Amino acid sequence: MPAPDAQTLAFYSEFAPTYVASGAGGVSRHLPYFLEVLKPGSTILELGCGGGRDAQAMIAAGHRVDPTDGSAAIAAKAEALLQIPVRVMRFDELEAEEDYDAVWANASLLHVPRPDLPEVLSKVRRALKPGGLHHASYKGGDREGRDSHGRYFNYLSRDELVAIYEASGDWDILSVVEYIGGGFDKGVQGPWLAILTRRPE
Repeated sequence: MPAPDAQTLAFYSEFAPTYVASGAGGVSRHLPYFLEVLKPGSTILELGCGGGRDAQAMIAAGHRVDPTDGSAAIAAKAEALLQIPVRVMRFDELEAEEDYDAVWANASLLHVPRPDLPEVLSKVRRALKPGGLHHASYKGGDREGRDSHGRYFNYLSRDELVAIYEASGDWDILSVVEYIGGGFDKGVQGPWLAILTRRPE
C-alpha cells in the first residue's frame, strides 16, 4: 500500500491546536445513534480520534475505547483530554484480527486515496469480531482532490461508497445517510455520507 499523503499529515501536525479547538462544540452527529445500537461494554477501535471528544463520550457511556490517530500532534492533544494512551497509527498499519466489537471512523477514512480504500476497509473488517459494527463518514462528491488547506479527500458518491465497501469484503450495509454538513472551514457546508455496516456473524 502506498504511503499516506504527506501533505495531509503535515497539515494536521502543523495545525493540531487549531484543528482540535474547532471540534470542541460537541460529539459527532452520528455518535448518539451508534451508542444506542452497541451492546453494553463494547470494545471500540477509533480511527482518527482527533481531539478525543467522541472517545470521551464512548468511555462515559461505559465502553472500552482504543483511540488512534495518524498525527502524533493530534494524538497528544487527545491523550491530554482522555488521560489514557492514544496510539499513533495510520490506517494502513492496522493489523488487529477480531479484536473489536466496533470500529468508529468519523471523518477520517475520507483521506484514504480511492485505490487504497478497499484494502483499508478489509483491514477494518478483519479487526472486527463477527457481528461487529463499523461507522464511517465521508465528504460527498464525484471526484477526488484537495481542499483549500491542501488536504486530500476521496469525495465519494453514494454508489461509489457502496461499491468500495462491497469490493473490500463481506459486509451487511445497514444504512447510508446523505446529509449536508460542515468541517474545519467554518461556515462552509457541503455534501456528506455516513455509512453503518456490520461484519456478518
